[in-house]
Amino acid sequence: MGFPKIHRAMLLKPAIEAHFSDVETVCVEEKMNGFNVRIVTVDGKIIAITRGGYVCPYSTERAQKFLDIDFFEEHPELVLHGEMVGPDNPYIPKKIYNVKSLELFVFDIRHKHTGIPLPLHERRQLAEEYGFTQVRLFGEFPKEEAPLRISEIIRELGKIEHEGVVIKDPMMEIAPLKYTCSQSNCADLKHAFKFYNDVGRDYLFSRVVREGFQAVEWKETGDDIDKRCLQLGRSILYPMIDSIINIGNGVRIADEVQMKVSSLETVSKFKEYLRRQGMEAIFSEPEVAGDEFIVKIRKLNKSTNDKTLSMWKGETW
Repeated sequence: MGFPKIHRAMLLKPAIEAHFSDVETVCVEEKMNGFNVRIVTVDGKIIAITRGGYVCPYSTERAQKFLDIDFFEEHPELVLHGEMVGPDNPYIPKKIYNVKSLELFVFDIRHKHTGIPLPLHERRQLAEEYGFTQVRLFGEFPKEEAPLRISEIIRELGKIEHEGVVIKDPMMEIAPLKYTCSQSNCADLKHAFKFYNDVGRDYLFSRVVREGFQAVEWKETGDDIDKRCLQLGRSILYPMIDSIINIGNGVRIADEVQMKVSSLETVSKFKEYLRRQGMEAIFSEPEVAGDEFIVKIRKLNKSTNDKTLSMWKGETW
């Protein structure tokens, strides 16, 4: 089963009061900025499935490296849900988590055929027993205190450019809510506007709206609002200006990422995987890194390149 969509709290206090009306406490875990995978066994082999429902050859190889198959043999009815995080990440590379290459952070364990999650503390205990790396738990707070505590957590996470939090019912009977830092919203926009004609309008618009609601909830005025406006504007305009200039100078803009693999066969499989996704990518020659290989990838964003070049040639919008 797919991982259920997590709705977003736009104003913490009313959202928590309304959404978690039947519980007395909520747990707050870190929302990490990577890519979401579900990990199961099929015919005795560990495989990793992306949010879109695809078996990713790279994620699968890494999951096989990270995880002991004993967990799945002893709990065949369970699915691990985790976030792949780190710089050797061909989807969302991040260097902010002090991860040298790529790590899997478990944030949920669910029953395979029903999608029902384990209670939060039971899940954390089980993951600890098997030595899985887990997302950080900030604590369990009385519902009335939670908005203030989460605001404090978010401000600290924003300073180190982390993404945000997920707010959960300890028994996992109520669906979680997520809430993100302003810095994360702006980092998303900075990346998106580099490829302004490839990224969906809803993706861009929703992040701007989040900034407005957070400014209101945090009772910002004057200089604080100006600071938020400046950060938001820079995130939108600077990367787009750079892309327009580069394309005008004959440079094709691209997402530059890298992956670390144990087998070069994984590289071939990942090339085919991206091709089936309709993505144009250029792979470097493998570099030896100990007993593994590093491969750099330039993922070309065709729409932004073509649209911008056409306007440099005089086409109108």
